[in-house]
Order: sequence, then C-alpha cells, then structure tokens
Amino acid sequence: MKLVPTSGSRRPFVLLAPHRVDGAFFTKAATDPSRRVQLLAEAQKLRGKTYLEDGAIEPWQLASDGRHVQTADYASWHLLTLDEDGHVAACARYLPHPNTISFSDLSVSHSALAQCPTWGPALREAIDGELASARRRNCPYIELGGWAIAETLRCTTEAIRMALTAYGLGRAFGGALGISTVTLRHCSASILRRIGGLSLTAQGAALPAYYDPQYKCEMEILRFDSAFLNPRYGMWVDDCQSQLRGTTVIEPAEIESEFNTSLRRLQLAVPTAGHDNSKELLPASVD
Repeated sequence: MKLVPTSGSRRPFVLLAPHRVDGAFFTKAATDPSRRVQLLAEAQKLRGKTYLEDGAIEPWQLASDGRHVQTADYASWHLLTLDEDGHVAACARYLPHPNTISFSDLSVSHSALAQCPTWGPALREAIDGELASARRRNCPYIELGGWAIAETLRCTTEAIRMALTAYGLGRAFGGALGISTVTLRHCSASILRRIGGLSLTAQGAALPAYYDPQYKCEMEILRFDSAFLNPRYGMWVDDCQSQLRGTTVIEPAEIESEFNTSLRRLQLAVPTAGHDNSKELLPASVD
C-alpha cells in the first residue's frame, strides 16, 4: 500500500473534544451534544464491527447495540473520518494525561505485558522514564488507541492519514509524548514504525512484542513522540496540522464534561469486569 496520502482524496475530519475548547488554535468549535453522542456511538459501533470481524473480541464484549465501549472513550479526543453521507468511516482515540500521572493509573498498566513477571517491571521502568521526559518537556503523556476503519476505506491511505494527523494533533497542543498499543496483524505496527514509532526500552533493551490472550493476537507497545518523525512524512504532518485548524470540533456540554471526568476517575479506581482498556487495534485494513 502507498504510504503517502494524496491531497485529492481528503475526506472530512471531525474532532470530538472531551471538554470545552480554547479557540486559540481551532476555529470551528461548537457545542452540539446530540451530534456528539451520535458520532461517538457510530465510532464505537465501527470499532465493535471491525474488531469482531477480525476475531479480536467476542460478541459478549459489545453493548446490545453493537458498540465497543471503553471508559477511556469519555476522557479522550476522537479523530473521526466521515463518509459522503456524514457517517463515521474511520476513528482513532487520543487520550491525554497530565505528565504527573503514575504508571498504575495508565490504561497500559492493565496490559498482558504489564502483568508478565519478566517484562512487567521493565515496562514500568520504561514508562516511568518516558513520564520523566514529558515532565522535563512540560508536555502531556498520551495513550493512542481505538483505531478502526470501515471496509470501504480499506486499501486506501486513510489509516496513514489518521496516524499522521495524530502527530499533527500532538503538535497543535504544544507537543506530546506517549504510547500506542498496536497489533502486529496486517503490518499495523510496521506502518507506525515507518512514520516514527519506536520500541520502548529499559536498561538498554527493547521491550518485545507479546501475545495478548484477550485479543488473541501479537501486540506491541510503541513509543509516540510528536517531535520525532521520519523526515519523509514531515510535510504531510505539517499539512495535516494545518487542516486541523479548520476541522469541526464538537464540544460536550459543560455538565456532560464534568460528569465524564468524574466517571473516568471512578472507573479507573474500580475497573469494569470483562473490559481491559489498555489494548487497542489499528484498522484491519492497513496491510
């Protein structure tokens, strides 16, 4: 698959914000609670359909209406690609944390690698080091995930365009460090590596890929740094960042924002049975 997006095939993006937005960067922010609820539900249904078809989840892990719901959804930015009818055709989640967060409060702390007696301590050490770097750079720490793409956009450049736009989003917010947990299926991890994703390291050793029994596939945790990018894609990230400025941003109502923040804190303290928020899949279409 060609890994450079073409300007002639751009589909509109919409951003769902987890809170009210400072208009210093975004020029098209608006509060539209019903539209926001609709688009988030469509993204969750797309995730559910994609992951179920890929054998990554079981039907019991979905809501009765087919949505793949995770607690991180309500504290995250959602980057959505819309089709010609205005429905969600691709989605990705951008979950920012303060750089003072502890490892145990990150979703990745619940991953299979984190529970491994051999590699769990190394993962904690690696991420503690990344958090220290984020504090030195005075930038947030990000968990990227929730990737899914509709069948109609498979074998297109949409997946790479969304990944590059995630870099642009990090730069628009003044920089970001973080991680993305991705599947090795369909070359998803290798695509992120080509852009700039790197393995986490502890004591000079790279953390390995691992088998995830919940999603029944090989996974890898890759480092995300909005300032570190394969130079080949630099102009494309600049373009994506420029496009973000005029992207429609849908804010929640103030009361909804406060409720979701409280809900997120509660659910982090008391994990939901049967749900692991740490492991996300890139689209099954990016090979």
